[in-house]
Amino acid sequence: MTSFDARKMSKAVVPYTRQQVWEVLSDPSAVARLTPMVRGIEGAGDLWRWRLAPIEVLGKDIGLAFTERMEFTEPERIEFTHEPDGHERAGVNGTYTLTTAGQGTRLAIDLAVEVDLPFPRLARPAVTTSMQAVLVAMGAGFARQLDRHLAGS
Repeated sequence: MTSFDARKMSKAVVPYTRQQVWEVLSDPSAVARLTPMVRGIEGAGDLWRWRLAPIEVLGKDIGLAFTERMEFTEPERIEFTHEPDGHERAGVNGTYTLTTAGQGTRLAIDLAVEVDLPFPRLARPAVTTSMQAVLVAMGAGFARQLDRHLAGS
């Protein structure tokens, strides 16, 4: 196994209050429902166990699950730190930061993903490119779904 990592940072102003955005981001079932490629999130207090749909990387389907310790500072910040439940091949560390921006909310997301995969180090450029593409697709899909969800509430 070789360890690979990728990072995704994004910022956007959404036309909803911090409380509206907070309610979604602090609800594991809502985050799972709105995030592409996430099969489910089991939330037990401040520990969330994420299960992803299999993702194809260099011709292999990789299914991942990981446990995150969530630290909530309502309504401004959610920090998550990988806290493995046994042997996990993947983990994420990051933050969601919410600040008031006029009538809306500035949402900043910073995610650092690390995953152990059955590829040689030589595959690092291709694997890292694939990981970045997955993070971009998940982020764009989440943004669309979040907007639809909040527009309908």
